[in-house]
Formats: sequence, structure tokens, C-alpha cells
Amino acid sequence: MHMQMKRLYEAAEALRGIKGQSELARALNLSPQTVNNWEARGMSKSGMLSAQALLGCSATWLASGEGEMTIGGPVPVGPFQAVRVAEVDDPDFVPIPMVKLRLQAGMTGFQTDPDRRDGGTIGMRRAWVERERLDPEQLIAIQVRGESMEPALYEDDIVVINVADRKLVDGVVFAFNYEGEAVVKRLSRDAGDWWLTSDNPDQRKYHRKICRGDACIVIGRVVRKESGRI
Repeated sequence: MHMQMKRLYEAAEALRGIKGQSELARALNLSPQTVNNWEARGMSKSGMLSAQALLGCSATWLASGEGEMTIGGPVPVGPFQAVRVAEVDDPDFVPIPMVKLRLQAGMTGFQTDPDRRDGGTIGMRRAWVERERLDPEQLIAIQVRGESMEPALYEDDIVVINVADRKLVDGVVFAFNYEGEAVVKRLSRDAGDWWLTSDNPDQRKYHRKICRGDACIVIGRVVRKESGRI
């Protein structure tokens, strides 16, 4: 067994009372096969960070055995669920490409450029994708720009867009090609017209804009967000 895994089992039992491969896999929300792979080849960096978040142990100590087993501060207690970071070949997750949209005013289609930050993809649970009846091939992820959608969406949040769903629905958030610019706005129906509205309460700065004709073209419906804002 790889030394990193010996340390992981030691920390799991000492800090959480977790014993054995099955309990560890269940606590980390991993498949037993992933734990088997770690036992043979060592842990991934993302796995060490997940273990650190769950157990309160040091990722540095897991990797090398150097320093203290526990990270600074008290070890958290009570109900918890580990943050699971998807491995590249993890069958339980679907990789959604991070992209930058390349648009032109009046063009119904759009092109994308890869956004290489954080590996270029985000992992969505396959069970969630299937439950929502989404086609992974029709999903893209982009980063939110600006403050117009606060507090629903903050700058640098990531939103997943279903480009197959372009049916306009009152009150729903969509991504639009608005005069050649990619915007994420909440759609509103008023006085027989569709409007792009912002959630930011400063409506003088972020006033609504009419969505009409080839100046306002829907790219797809926002179906999920990933946020670092707590």
C-alpha cells in the first residue's frame, strides 16, 4: 500500500473514527475503485484536499509525512459531507467545458474558445445531469462578469448553460447575445414585450433592456451555478 494511503487511514481513524476502505470511500463520497487506485498509486492532489476538508488533517502531512497531522485550529465535529473533487476518469461525473463565448451582433449562432482556468472543465454529477434530463453535449460553462446579477450571481461565479433550451420563460435566467456581448440576465415579460432584467437592486445603474429582434438572441438557459461566495 502506498505510504500516503497508510497516513490517510491513520488520520481517518484517529480524527474521525473511520476504519477500513468501505467506510473511507463512503465518507469521502468516492467509489471503492478510486480508493483502490489511491492504494496502488497514491492520492491525487485534489483527493488530498478533499481528505483535508473532511478530516481536518494536513494535506502536506498526507503527501509527505512532514509537519503535524492536523491543520491549525479545532477539528470540525458534527454532521458533514466531504467536498468531492472529480477525478478525470471518474464515471460518476460529467466534464462540462469551460468556454469563452465569441459573438457578433445579429448572429444567431455563436462560437466558443476554451477557457483553460482550473483545467478547462467543471465536473457535474452524472446523476444530477440525468435527473434533470440534460444532454451533456449541449452544456457549456462560462464565468459571470460584472455585478448586475448580485445577489443571485456574483462576478467570477460559474454558470452552466443548456444551449438546447432557448424557450423564453418569464422569471428564468438565460445567457444572451445582446448586441454582440454575452450577458446573463433574468427574463421578464411586461406589456407584451420581453425584457432583460438584473437582480442588483441598483436599477438606475442596472436598468432593464428590451429583448427584441436580432439585437437580443438567447444562447441558452442557465441551469446551475458554482459559486465561491459563501
